[in-house]
Amino acid sequence: MAPDDDSQTAVLTSTARTDAINTTSAAEDDDPPPSREYAKALGARLRAIRGQQHLSLHAVERKSDGKWKAVVVGSYERGDRAVSVQRLAELADFYRVPVSVLLPSEDHPGSSSATGGLAKIVLNLERLHSAPAEEVTLLTRFVGAIQRERGDYGNRVLSIRAEDLRTLAILYDTTVEALTERLVRWQVLAPDSLILDGEP
Repeated sequence: MAPDDDSQTAVLTSTARTDAINTTSAAEDDDPPPSREYAKALGARLRAIRGQQHLSLHAVERKSDGKWKAVVVGSYERGDRAVSVQRLAELADFYRVPVSVLLPSEDHPGSSSATGGLAKIVLNLERLHSAPAEEVTLLTRFVGAIQRERGDYGNRVLSIRAEDLRTLAILYDTTVEALTERLVRWQVLAPDSLILDGEP
């Protein structure tokens, strides 16, 4: 990537973070959790996919050999329980559907289009280094810009803001939802990245 591209990445990073500070408390590092409506919308998507496959909650538990407990899946569907990115990816794999199919659409009144439903965005930097270089070059440069801004080079994970994710989507010329699915596919999201916020 040419030097001009590095400058563009740095400018976009700085702009996004300034906007985030202006719209949230300066003392807060994390954005507010998605609304209850979004949690319910995600649960409705999970319930719809299960229904399309003609599976009851107990059938899901039996088919998964107990990995997906009926009570847990039910709590996800009601929006009562937090869903990590890792668990959602595993559930999508169980249902044999893309992760994006499980995420509510942006036009849902309770959706959080700035984050694609992510309440907490944490990158696993060790996995980032082992991801396909040709696909994660922009992400790597973006992470480097944030690390330089924070003066933080020693951690294995990096928490980023909703605005950072939206800026990354612009850099990748895609939607936040599509980028979220890429991050899941690249396995660079730490397990404590949350799709929705609720009781653990």
